Amino acid sequence: MNILLTGANGYIGRRLLSELARGNHKVYCLVRDPRRFNVPAGLQNNITVLKGDLLKNESLSEIPKNLDAAYYLVHSMASSKTFQEDEEKSACNFVHTLKNTYAKQIIFLGGISNDVNLSMHLKSRLNVEKILGSGGIPLTVLRAAIIIGSGSASFEILRDLVEKLPVMVTPKWVNVKCQPIAIRDVLKYLTGVLLNNDTFNRIFDIGGKDVLTYKEMMLAYAKIRKLKRLLIDVPVLSPKLSSYWLYFVTSTSFQLAKTLVQSLKNEVVCKNDDIRKFLPFETLGYEDALKLALAKIDKDDIASSWIDSAVSGNININFIDNIKVPEYGCVFDKQTIEFTVNTEKVKNNLWHIGGNRGWYYMNWAWGIRGFLDKLVGGVGLRRGRRNPSELLPGDALDFWRVLAADKISGRLLIFAEMKMPGEAWLEFQILNKNNKSYLKQTATFRPKGLLGRLYWYSLLPFHLLIFRNMAKGIINYNT
Repeated sequence: MNILLTGANGYIGRRLLSELARGNHKVYCLVRDPRRFNVPAGLQNNITVLKGDLLKNESLSEIPKNLDAAYYLVHSMASSKTFQEDEEKSACNFVHTLKNTYAKQIIFLGGISNDVNLSMHLKSRLNVEKILGSGGIPLTVLRAAIIIGSGSASFEILRDLVEKLPVMVTPKWVNVKCQPIAIRDVLKYLTGVLLNNDTFNRIFDIGGKDVLTYKEMMLAYAKIRKLKRLLIDVPVLSPKLSSYWLYFVTSTSFQLAKTLVQSLKNEVVCKNDDIRKFLPFETLGYEDALKLALAKIDKDDIASSWIDSAVSGNININFIDNIKVPEYGCVFDKQTIEFTVNTEKVKNNLWHIGGNRGWYYMNWAWGIRGFLDKLVGGVGLRRGRRNPSELLPGDALDFWRVLAADKISGRLLIFAEMKMPGEAWLEFQILNKNNKSYLKQTATFRPKGLLGRLYWYSLLPFHLLIFRNMAKGIINYNT
């Protein structure tokens, strides 16, 4: 079966791709930048990567005609203040292109929309449904509430709140009802409806066993983690204040926090469970879904994470164009240190940088920089990293983004996503010359105007201290 998968770089898309490719389907992945798309190991023969941007109709010419079905898993709610217009344009271009193929079905994952006075996000999802259904190709819509799984945005935000705050002053939306669903059940539905004639031109709500308020969800998480948490409801937190509250406490971007808060006022509970007639499996309860997600985190087995999406930061979607580090108009801090310890040890230390391990020297200073970044609308340090030992191009790494990661040669290049008056790169290289081993570390900053140069030189004393000792820490750190 030939299947088109959009959103293949996203949280759901990455996981669905593996399910489809293992099922011996031929999967065509439409991505904006193939350089930051990593094909799952062992599945290369079943996957073809197509370059295309749904916002640019002329870029979709590579989509083949001999399709059997297509998944529409893209959204723009965290990437733009005009996400409604972007989502409408993307859906229109998608339908226009698919009309010229032999596709027999479109499958769309949206949000439960049974409440009145829907948020802008849910209204946009409904509009996308209408557009996708207007092209004459049978449409299957699956509407879900919060998805519980390691690395999902909703789960990670909930985890941040409960893990970090023993006492929470909570707004009234914490008493709104929700029907969360485990990621594995979402994948079962997405694959189960594929070319299932009974699901053509149908809309289904999908959810787990339990209907809970957000407050009950947080307290259930605390119980599983054996944490004592006190939640105090207050009626005075406006949506804007709630957005700032989520932004500063969790790893979410402000745009995503703002969009989520607007949606949290809407009850998201299944009213149409007809999907059970065609796919009659038992979905997991909320606590079981939590335990599975936490088990994956404990094993460092996170297949995909929302933080690795470019929209989790403030960076241009074409960030990987910065893989060529400039020299003209830049200032540098260069450290080259000889080492005699095992090269593999240094590589492993380098590949564990950031996240829980930190930056090998003055982690408190990096924390302050992350806090200051949050104050001016940046991503801060809280995103961490998807996996403690694996780095791939496109991965988020605290307030950096991985551009190149070649562990065999020992080269790691990251690009800064923190707010600053300029652009910054940090490159590490392990070199061997004349039978001696070196760690070369280069910090490059391209300032924007006078403010950028003042910024760099005002921090120069800290850079001299931190960068030199960070390089030494990478060499000498012992697990």
